[in-house]
Amino acid sequence: MQRRDFLRGLSAAAASAIVVSPSVSFAADEKPQGSNALSYKEALAAVTGGKTPEVSKKVALKVPEIAENGAVVPVTVEVDHPMNEDDYVKSIHIFATKNGNSRCVDAHLSPANGKAMLSTRVKLGETQEVAALVELSNGTFLIASQSVKVTIGGCG
Repeated sequence: MQRRDFLRGLSAAAASAIVVSPSVSFAADEKPQGSNALSYKEALAAVTGGKTPEVSKKVALKVPEIAENGAVVPVTVEVDHPMNEDDYVKSIHIFATKNGNSRCVDAHLSPANGKAMLSTRVKLGETQEVAALVELSNGTFLIASQSVKVTIGGCG
């Protein structure tokens, strides 16, 4: 092998390493996906069956505007709706729009509950919207959402 051929081969290898390196670094920046990864749109469609929920003030969603620790973000949902045998809140779902699996809580209710209310804590990986979806016994859906700024993410 001549010295000139060796240098050509070395420069070609260096050039290909430079071209390949950006794609490798982009792959490293992608978040890992778990086996139960579910986007917000997919989760919403799974619960509503494709129906469009109506934004309603009957759904009172209480979450802090700023969460110091994303691992324990308090969420309270109250629904201003009767809880009769014929007309009641069937379920309350809480979603975190940017989490790997955006479906956080599913609570099923009956008229025996007396009041449509849910209080829990959720994990938020980053600043995002928290949404509360309410299913009524007549098959309609109501929704409310609020943005939460997360200082320290709680998912990993």
